[in-house]
Amino acid sequence: MTMAPMTPMAPERTAVRVELLVDQRWFAVCELTDLTPGRGVAALLPDGAQVAVFLDRSGRVYAIANQDPFTGAYVLSRGLLGSAGGRPFVASPLLKQRFDLQTGRCLDDEGVVVQAYATRARAGADEASAQVA
Repeated sequence: MTMAPMTPMAPERTAVRVELLVDQRWFAVCELTDLTPGRGVAALLPDGAQVAVFLDRSGRVYAIANQDPFTGAYVLSRGLLGSAGGRPFVASPLLKQRFDLQTGRCLDDEGVVVQAYATRARAGADEASAQVA
């Protein structure tokens, strides 16, 4: 009798979840594999707020409010990522204003700020999660 060679089993992978700090609590919005470097996704939080979540090409995750304060449209997740003076930003796809991904401050009009969220990537399951668009 000939036995088939045994194939080593791949190690089990644990999902890495992207979490935002919302109302002093970490809230899972998506898995890290849902994000594409250099692009954004929109997520819906429990209170109905939309956030734009980004993964930059170096693997860092950022999140800001998704609403463009200049037009009122929920489009910042569709913006283009870049950097100015070493600061990461997203440029709105509509009027091209740039928003600092760490602070939410508009680089083109310092009087305008969108909410920025603390983020973390964490292995394991969580009780709460958001809808990702």
